[in-house]
Amino acid sequence: MEHVDVAIVGGGPAGAAAAERAAFHGAETVLFEQGVPREDRAEVGPDSTDAAGMLDYWIDIMDFDFEEIPDEVILQELEGTDFVGPTSSIQLNTTGMDASYPNFGYTFHRARMDDWLHERAADAGVELRVGTGVKSIETDLSGPSHTLTLANGDELEAEYAILADGPQRRITLDALDQFTKPGSSMSEYLSPPEANHIAYQEYREFPEELFEEDRLKFWWGYMPGETAYPWVFPNDGTVARVGLTMPIGMTLEDVDSPESYKLLRPSDDGIPSGSEYIRRLLELEYGDEYDIEEDFPLVEDRGKSKGTETYPISSTRPIESPVGANIAVAGGAMGTTSAFHEGGYHVAVRTGKIAGRLAATDSLENYNEVWKRAIGDEIRRNVAFADIVAEYEPDDWDWAFETVAKMQGSADDGSIVSNRYSAGLGAAKILGAYKKRQFTYRNGTYVQFGEDQYVY
Repeated sequence: MEHVDVAIVGGGPAGAAAAERAAFHGAETVLFEQGVPREDRAEVGPDSTDAAGMLDYWIDIMDFDFEEIPDEVILQELEGTDFVGPTSSIQLNTTGMDASYPNFGYTFHRARMDDWLHERAADAGVELRVGTGVKSIETDLSGPSHTLTLANGDELEAEYAILADGPQRRITLDALDQFTKPGSSMSEYLSPPEANHIAYQEYREFPEELFEEDRLKFWWGYMPGETAYPWVFPNDGTVARVGLTMPIGMTLEDVDSPESYKLLRPSDDGIPSGSEYIRRLLELEYGDEYDIEEDFPLVEDRGKSKGTETYPISSTRPIESPVGANIAVAGGAMGTTSAFHEGGYHVAVRTGKIAGRLAATDSLENYNEVWKRAIGDEIRRNVAFADIVAEYEPDDWDWAFETVAKMQGSADDGSIVSNRYSAGLGAAKILGAYKKRQFTYRNGTYVQFGEDQYVY
């Protein structure tokens, strides 16, 4: 049987970063990626659904010097983001975080970024098997060692396994279930229906006079569902991604006051499709002066299929890995993505780098502590904010944005802390709720399944 030191399942940002670090530190490393076709990629590759963008401090979390990242990856430099509520809105021109990157952030070409990470891995000596799927992983604890059964029936043995198959977790769930208590499954933690979201987006050409090349735009309180919102992100030229995220399986019966949401209609007999939501958003924003289909045409040579793409987002809290079995779970597979902030690329890269380095140096037993030190503050912020807004309805978003606008005061950079003491009880309520949630998740308690819960 073929044998390697480190086998990695999944070729997205976590898997590619893990592979590069493992090979860099001397491990014989193989990466398996099933491969997904895209309109803007000649060959199959990782499931490179375009990300929202990269904020300034996220580059530091990835542990990259921003000058390393190739120019062709970056699409638009960003100066800020707009949050639009039903009757109010705010602009943020700073993340408020210390960062080495000089601007607010940038949008980027996800497929090119993933391909660059693959090139780095190949240069480090990784064997990339793109187009080769993994069917299953069986662990022998006497080693520990792992037998990977590939889609073609071949087998491979590895001393360490890094699971980085994203929020779909085709392999991760069964691999981890080897170490859960009888009658229990990891899907209870990583794939509960209430934490599953679906994202849908379209690549649309915008009229030049409407294209905002340096800002992200989000609409909150326009559609029902926890962390449900549409967006517009600038790409290259005057092409923007118009998309949304919403819970899977939601029905109109789940909505208390459907008439309060601008993207719902009295005639609806169900939750609209993603494409219908986008059409309604564009009609609402621009329909008085423009013909949506003629003036905002689909760009069919982008995305996964003719200018569109659909992808899952899992918004659970993260899990620790069964490092006693020589297994590390990284990136979206471990629950680090979030529908709330539409981000996960940065923490995927960082957790992958950590997993690869530690596996190659026979130090994987430290993985859970090291990744928490590296990204714990980011995860803690995300889950705290998501908890605060979980039950928000349209009026709540307006109140929040009006309060934040007062907190900004007259600050030139759009900071939300410059005037917090004169913003009244609303500011005290927001800050108090945030601090309380932050305290709740202190000392790593944002982890929902700990290392000590595995059964070896």
